[in-house]
Amino acid sequence: MSWRASVLTLYPEMFPGPLGHSLAGKAQERGLWSLEIRDIRASAPDRHRTVDDSPAGGGPGMVMRADVLARAIDSAAAPGDPRPRLLMSPRGPRLDQAMVRRLAVGPGVVIVCGHFEGVDERIVAARQLEEVSVGDYVLSGGEIAALVVLDSAVRLLPGVMGTAHSAHEESFEHGLLEHPHYTRPRLFEGREIPEVLLSGDHQAIARWKRMEAERATRERRPDLWKAQRSKDEG
Repeated sequence: MSWRASVLTLYPEMFPGPLGHSLAGKAQERGLWSLEIRDIRASAPDRHRTVDDSPAGGGPGMVMRADVLARAIDSAAAPGDPRPRLLMSPRGPRLDQAMVRRLAVGPGVVIVCGHFEGVDERIVAARQLEEVSVGDYVLSGGEIAALVVLDSAVRLLPGVMGTAHSAHEESFEHGLLEHPHYTRPRLFEGREIPEVLLSGDHQAIARWKRMEAERATRERRPDLWKAQRSKDEG
């Protein structure tokens, strides 16, 4: 059975977007995963297809209604559906490679794209939504964040990436940023490819890659470097 993704959104025309191209698009054509898009407004109870209302207690903006979202979620995920239900929200834990790997080895995902000031808190508990953030900033809606989640997970599905070891050396896979890459020409504007990469000495190349990954992490992401050092020492 292929990996199944269902996205609940107010803007279905935003999908598949970039997911229809490159690795994700080719993988979908090959049946390695499927994408279902559901318009949340189709679950609204009135002829105006109202999905939001004023926040209880006052305040700016509007809040997405729990009853509308409940109907939308239930239409996409029947009782017993094992897929995790994600709510794209800046309040959630940040998406990282470990979370992506967890999603990729599962049966798929159901993603709710929030809008306005947010969603009624009761729907989070009632439908066991897992809030997920793609960074410490606020987007106009959850659609772009949903695309990030799907792209990062789909590329890890078996058979999607062309080389079995491609994901093994990527950034974050071992708590480090990825080492630099080079290709032809050998000399570019006075800058040469590091000699070790042309040596054919696989052990030396592996050591160089590790050292460069550590250097990049130490200089650019001291938070990751500190966490990796603590893990190594522990």
